[in-house]
Amino acid sequence: MVDYHAANNQPSGGPQTYMEQENDWDRDLLLDPAWEKQQRKTFTAWCNSHLRKAGTQIENIEEDFRDGLKLMLLLEVISGERLPKPERGKMRVHKINNVNKALDFIASKGVKLVSIGAEEIVDGNIKMTLGMIWTIILRFAIQDISVEETSAKEGLLLWCQRKTAPYKNVNVQNFHISWKDGLAFNALIHRHRPDLIDYESLRKDDPVTNLNNAFEVAEKHLDIPKMLDAEDIVNTARPDEKAIMTYVSSFYHAFSGAQKAETAANRICKVLAVNQENEQMMEDYEKLASNLLEWIRRTIPWLEDRTQQKTVNDMQAKQEDFRDYRTVHKPPKVQEKCQLEISFNTLQTKLRLSNRPAFMPSEGRMVSDINSAWHTLEGAEKGYEEWILSEIRRLERLEHLAEKFHQKAAIHESWTNGKEAMLTQKDYETSTLSEVKALLRKHEAFESDLAAHQDRVEQIAAIAQELNELDYYDSASVNNRCQKICDQWDTLGTLTHSRKDSLERTEKQLESIDELYLEYAKRAAPFNNWMEGAMEDLQDMFIVHNIEEIQGLIAAHEQFKSTLPEANKEREAIQAIQAEVQKIAQSNGIKLSGANPYTTITPRSIDDKWEQAMAMVPQRDKALQGELNKQNSNDTLRATFAKQANVVGGYIQAKMEEIGRISIEMNGTLEDQLTHLREYQQTILFFMPEINTLEGYHQHIQEALIFDNQYTSYTMEHLRVGWEQLLTTIARTINEVENQILTRDAKGISQEQLYEYRASFNHFDKDHTGSLIAEEFKACLISLGYDVENEKQKRSGQMASDDFRALLISTGTSLGDAEFTRIMSIVDPNNSGAVTFQAFIDFMSSETTDKDSADQVIASFKILAGDKNYIMADELRRELPPDQAEYCIARMAPYTGPDGVPGALDYMSFSTALYGESDL
Repeated sequence: MVDYHAANNQPSGGPQTYMEQENDWDRDLLLDPAWEKQQRKTFTAWCNSHLRKAGTQIENIEEDFRDGLKLMLLLEVISGERLPKPERGKMRVHKINNVNKALDFIASKGVKLVSIGAEEIVDGNIKMTLGMIWTIILRFAIQDISVEETSAKEGLLLWCQRKTAPYKNVNVQNFHISWKDGLAFNALIHRHRPDLIDYESLRKDDPVTNLNNAFEVAEKHLDIPKMLDAEDIVNTARPDEKAIMTYVSSFYHAFSGAQKAETAANRICKVLAVNQENEQMMEDYEKLASNLLEWIRRTIPWLEDRTQQKTVNDMQAKQEDFRDYRTVHKPPKVQEKCQLEISFNTLQTKLRLSNRPAFMPSEGRMVSDINSAWHTLEGAEKGYEEWILSEIRRLERLEHLAEKFHQKAAIHESWTNGKEAMLTQKDYETSTLSEVKALLRKHEAFESDLAAHQDRVEQIAAIAQELNELDYYDSASVNNRCQKICDQWDTLGTLTHSRKDSLERTEKQLESIDELYLEYAKRAAPFNNWMEGAMEDLQDMFIVHNIEEIQGLIAAHEQFKSTLPEANKEREAIQAIQAEVQKIAQSNGIKLSGANPYTTITPRSIDDKWEQAMAMVPQRDKALQGELNKQNSNDTLRATFAKQANVVGGYIQAKMEEIGRISIEMNGTLEDQLTHLREYQQTILFFMPEINTLEGYHQHIQEALIFDNQYTSYTMEHLRVGWEQLLTTIARTINEVENQILTRDAKGISQEQLYEYRASFNHFDKDHTGSLIAEEFKACLISLGYDVENEKQKRSGQMASDDFRALLISTGTSLGDAEFTRIMSIVDPNNSGAVTFQAFIDFMSSETTDKDSADQVIASFKILAGDKNYIMADELRRELPPDQAEYCIARMAPYTGPDGVPGALDYMSFSTALYGESDL
């Protein structure tokens, strides 16, 4: 006895399975008389639809199969095979033998029947007979139905759903109640033969009319016998599923030709969808590249602008604008540049996987062009930052020099005030001898004073010269003032020389010298000049950039203070001379005029200047101490920045080295590697607060005008570039693994093959750069058994993969120059001299897997066109989705063949163009 249930309980993936377990024969359901009646009629009609091909039929299904003769004949008709010769005897044993031959034949087709034996069929058991006929229907009418990788019942149901989807009031979800109103049957016929059914005239509330209409049209025009009764279906709460499936399968086989056209349309849709997606990605790339290049084009002139400013505040405003550019405007563009490279690589991978030509961006929008423009931008950026810092230093120096110039000029102009009038007066003409001698001595003291001021005039001229060399914005007024001082100085020199000559001419006539006055004048003049110089130094402006410089100023100031006791002694000695003059005059009855004839420096003025100088000393102490505190604070800022910079720099360097090791030593599946890399990327992004902290320190450094740092070798610019490179490197590594997954899934490469390719690639990548030079790549190919002499035969499919590799290894031959040149043009189209792992994988997958071709697409179009060499627009709109139909119509050229008709389209040249073999 054949085991029926065992066959239906096999796993769904087994080679003998043709229906899911839910379709097993359920004998309990046959207890329902309505279902048994429907199955009798349906199965009888189905059997007769095949038996009539042999010129016979059955009337009573449980009686006419009892002798096994018509059962064997039915199997021969539906299988197209010959069964063993039947026994013609009328005895029970002959009938049993004939039925067993039929059951054995069914079993030979992979079907196992449970509890259905020949004796039960011979005895006319209706349940067993119907179960046997249902098994035959499943095996020979439903098993081979396949729609979009589903089979049997699911495939038939999906076919019905797709065919009836456009029709109102039709919703096929099963093979029982979904068919009760008859609209689904009419929709199936109308979809394939709209000339047979007026679907719009049917009403959902008239199921009997709908069912009879569909049954009569199918029997009359489609040669599908009437297997169901309209009243039975309508009056049954749940029509028999097997009866409905049997009848619907007849429609499927009747319209199988249309199914082939649908399959062809699906293939075309798939190819067109890939092409449309690739075109969209190309448009997106071009747009993003154009926007990025335009931003770079607009930004570079701004960075190259070197318009000088007049003040430090103006340049600091420019520096703030530049800082805003670095922290706000540039980071999104860095992300866009990274995304552009990733999109370009993904697009090229998809084009290779779909056997399309490589994408060549429009002129000037290659990744290399963008990298070149970006390099130019970064160069301009670096130059702009260096210029800003240089300008700040220059303007700071200019402001200091200008203030110093005007201070010294004011002191000098104050000193020279009235000197010309003094030198041009003729007082010696009416003076006595003593007065003349006094005037002469006074003039000598003035000459000494004049000589002492020579150094200040030279300093003023030197400062003016430096302001001119540093391009000070107000150089004109400085030059005018300096020129006036120099001209006046020359005039004073001339007048001094002239007055001295005049006094010396009268010296022979006048002799009265007051030695004491003269000594006072000679000592008072240099002391007074020393005090003026000291006061000038105490008020002198200073600018320092580090602790050492301010400590040097403090040491010089301390040295100055150490000389004050000796200076005070000199002041007391000068005052003692004036006291001695008063004593001699009183003792000798001399009437003094009240003024020293040799000098204008009075004891009172010396004391006043001494008091002023002494008051300036603590003020100078306070100013120097304040600057020392400022430099100590700046040094703390340097140390804080250096500590954070050393942490960030070490982190970036370590992560870059670690990424290099990960990309070489990754294990596990590609999905595991991708997950690991994304987690690793996330850990890197968690470090971003440390970068922001360092940026804050750097801003404090710049605001404090600190230009050097002896505590670290890192600069903010180096660390920014390193951080951007770290983020770009991990993103590129992730993209490489994603492209490997795309290649593996699209080309059917096993995980083991990928491991083998990765191991070979890493073996020859001696320097761990992630790429191979030409000789390394050639050695890698040979190690995998690739040989040019047999490659053409391998690509044509004449040799199995394992046999091919064995042959290559046994021959021991190497790649020919011409073939290797061809391969290098594929894996290195830009002639960079290096082959990446992704290019290596793409080449190996293209050499070992099947590809779609233009011939396959042409064959699909030919099915839609009904074997014509051209296709009409209406045929495309009927078989393809609207957007893809219009896509084809817009790009297909008119057909020019001799068998063409008006409006015919050339699908052959269109299919060829899809694969880059000609232009649309």
